[in-house]
Amino acid sequence: MAYLQPADYPNYGLPAGTTADWITAATALINSYCRRPDLNVIQYTERLRLTRGSQTVHLTYLPLAPLGAATTPIVATEGRYARPRRGELPNEPLLEIAWAFSLPGQWTAIDPNSIDYDPSTGELSLPWNLLGLPYNEVSVTYTAGLATIGDDVKTACAQIVRNAQATPALNASKSRIDTMQMQYFSSSLVDETVQAWLRPYVASRLG
Repeated sequence: MAYLQPADYPNYGLPAGTTADWITAATALINSYCRRPDLNVIQYTERLRLTRGSQTVHLTYLPLAPLGAATTPIVATEGRYARPRRGELPNEPLLEIAWAFSLPGQWTAIDPNSIDYDPSTGELSLPWNLLGLPYNEVSVTYTAGLATIGDDVKTACAQIVRNAQATPALNASKSRIDTMQMQYFSSSLVDETVQAWLRPYVASRLG
């Protein structure tokens, strides 16, 4: 879905006659820069390893936000006590118990309501498993994005269009603007000002 609608054009400094292909290409460029498929609220699934002694993980896509009538952005979570990596052997008696009950490698559902989370940082605080062992790997399905596209994203979209229209190679008369061509000029179209507006939405673990 494009981040600017025709009714928005005058409010963000674009001529009323701006064609939809400019907005569509700018929207695609924003998604590419933020390394995510969309800035609207959609569902993601991540598989993450926990560091030794930690019961927290950080999700990649922000901000966390529930989808539709849901009350929490955490849709489903599984954790497992996998075989420890080198240098991460836990307490030996607990290790023997875990092996006796064949826990390593077994995925266990974690109640989403038992997980504390910070929607702005994406930090999840996980409970311990039944034997008091920390999980060292989790799979999290969650929803994240913007329930309403804000002025920062809309302004960034409009600025990209203005930058593109001011670029001679893109300003020639064309029947449509090619998204791949916009991507080629992304280093100049997504300038420092645009980057500042989009910074909160860049996938944190991917760049």
